[in-house]
Amino acid sequence: MDDGVAMLAVIVIFMLATVVAVGIGDRIRRPYPVLVSVIGLAVAFTPLPTLQIPPDLILPLFLPPLIYATAQRTSWRLLISRRRTIFWLAGVLVLLTVAASAATTYWAIGGVSIAAAVALGAAVAPPDPVAAEAVAGPLDLPRRVITVLQTEGLCNDATAFVVFGVAISAVETGQYSLPSAVLLFAWEVIAAIGIGFGLGWIATWLQNRLDNVTARSALTLVFPFATYLTADAFHASGVLAVVAVSLYIGQTGADEAGVNDRLTTNAFWDTLEMLITGLAFGLIGLELREVWPGADRLPAYALHAAIICAVVIALRFAWMMSVGAFMRRFGTYGYREGYQDDVARDWRDDFILAFCGFRGLATLALALALPATTPHRAELLFVAFMVILVTLVVPGLVMPWIVKALGVRKEAEVEEEAIQDLAYRASRAALRRLRQLDSDEDLPTEVVQRLRYTQRQLVAELCDVVPEDLQEGFEQRRMHREIRNRVEAQMLEASRAEVLLARTEPGVDPEAADQVLRRLDLKSAHLL
Repeated sequence: MDDGVAMLAVIVIFMLATVVAVGIGDRIRRPYPVLVSVIGLAVAFTPLPTLQIPPDLILPLFLPPLIYATAQRTSWRLLISRRRTIFWLAGVLVLLTVAASAATTYWAIGGVSIAAAVALGAAVAPPDPVAAEAVAGPLDLPRRVITVLQTEGLCNDATAFVVFGVAISAVETGQYSLPSAVLLFAWEVIAAIGIGFGLGWIATWLQNRLDNVTARSALTLVFPFATYLTADAFHASGVLAVVAVSLYIGQTGADEAGVNDRLTTNAFWDTLEMLITGLAFGLIGLELREVWPGADRLPAYALHAAIICAVVIALRFAWMMSVGAFMRRFGTYGYREGYQDDVARDWRDDFILAFCGFRGLATLALALALPATTPHRAELLFVAFMVILVTLVVPGLVMPWIVKALGVRKEAEVEEEAIQDLAYRASRAALRRLRQLDSDEDLPTEVVQRLRYTQRQLVAELCDVVPEDLQEGFEQRRMHREIRNRVEAQMLEASRAEVLLARTEPGVDPEAADQVLRRLDLKSAHLL
């Protein structure tokens, strides 16, 4: 089999494995990225070819769409409210991890240079936003914990990448400059946000001028890559630029076109994100073959990797458990009632946050980017790979037990209250618009009263709280509506079956049949 075809077969195998892992993960309550990584580890010891992806292409290929999808689930307001999270976790903790792991590497691995040790420290320091979202997301954790992990992961790469770049420059030239590193960090952040906003404006402008829903959805795939590459060309942070463009685009879409875009784009991105995530984490496992040492070197490599892993994990636990408690005690950081920067409410949240320091794609790509002339490069790669495995696969498999033992669960009452607040806010906006239209157009009184009543019913259904004056007959109306929807769904099912049958008959235009099917499908979606 040709090498190109063989590598394509590996990609298809991992995509299929991802689909299977999703089903298995749902049954055994384990995150599918971890299961795919385990499959990759197993495949690494088979004759299947390894995906030969150049190190400088790993991040541009995988990160843009995954970062874009993750950033779509947050907002600028939330990131601003989490500024303390960004400072303490994406800034200070990353730098401390770089320093601690670099010092340990320099001490443990004889002959490694300080610059190379710092480069490894920068590679293993940042927890991965994709891993955090994919592994911790399905565990029914409180939103405050998930958003902390998202915020940390979306912002810490800028710190780690700058340190890594400075360290690599020192490896190659033997020189480094702290002021230059500070200026480089400022440029990476400011330029990335500017590029993201600029390309976000262009993307929105193009979307408003495209009538085709599919084309507008495709645009959301193209622009993350375009943004990452543009930022990289200007030596800015590609990750932050993609976050910025995602948040900018996410602010649009209040009109009817936006509704259609969300229905189409969400389905498109759900599938795309699942497959790319599975392929990326499969690649992590598959790379084991490339870094696995010979039997004569394995004991020493494993010992050094175990020591560095222990330092990385212990530092995160010590930081989370001590700093979280300290800041809550003095009320400047952490959870305060009604305060949005509620990083952790108690020690159990601190423990979960410490446990969720998953390393992933960024660590893999940075480690592989070490120059070929770096002394002890093979051992440094092995250490980085072991850090990924120990912080990703092991926690990912035991996290459900940890969460259950600690009793940390999604707070249904808090989230339901948030939903009710937004539903009432949306209703007030609708009623204000109704009053404005009534004033401008002098609408018939019966129409206005009916719309007011319908709006109140809608809010009651969204909030699952029925006002007293609507309680009489409300359950009966709800039951009738459910019966009507159930019967109409079966009628639509019969219609679709008839159209599908007609589509196979001679003389029937398949294009016309597909158009009718699409309209029937949209009608079915309105029943949901």
